[in-house]
Amino acid sequence: MTSLLLYTNPMSRGRIARWMLEEVGVPYEVKVVPYGPQMKSPDYLAVNPMGKVPALQHGENVVTECAAIIAYLADVFPEADLAPKTDAERAAYYRWMFFAAGPLEAATVNRNLGFVVPDDKRGMVGYGSFETVLGTLEAALAKTSYIAGDRFTGADVYLGSHLMWGMQFGSIEKRPAFETYVARLAQRPAHVKATELDDALVAAQQTA
Repeated sequence: MTSLLLYTNPMSRGRIARWMLEEVGVPYEVKVVPYGPQMKSPDYLAVNPMGKVPALQHGENVVTECAAIIAYLADVFPEADLAPKTDAERAAYYRWMFFAAGPLEAATVNRNLGFVVPDDKRGMVGYGSFETVLGTLEAALAKTSYIAGDRFTGADVYLGSHLMWGMQFGSIEKRPAFETYVARLAQRPAHVKATELDDALVAAQQTA
């Protein structure tokens, strides 16, 4: 089997990639990249020129950006059953994966930065308004157990992570549909294990 190497930091979006790797259930190695000079070093920039984590190396292939890492792993390891199977699943899978990577993240980050899109400029941004984004997502999750239908897929790893963090840190308001969805995902053994592994890395860094 071609080796998998995850470049990550336990205080980063690398947690999303770790969760997906645990869902896939194949062996992988982890290289923790500290914030600061090492993340901007020539060696790491050769892996990810953005100088950010996570990055996934699979043999000679390198994938960055969490949504891309999730989609890649779902496709390359079909036995994990995390990729869409039907056209209906595929439509929802890609729709909401990119919704989370685009409108949801952009709206949340802008709100955290204190930027509010003026009413007459909403047509210039892909998400329109923060309220529209949350309302759209809430309506979707109120109708289904998982974002692509009745079955857990990689899209749930990505979207679920955004909602978990957002509600934990107060950047996304807690709505019943969000809390029910997140509670369902948090019970998954792969999520529990990934969280324990990254929390242990955080504890190790704090005592080092």
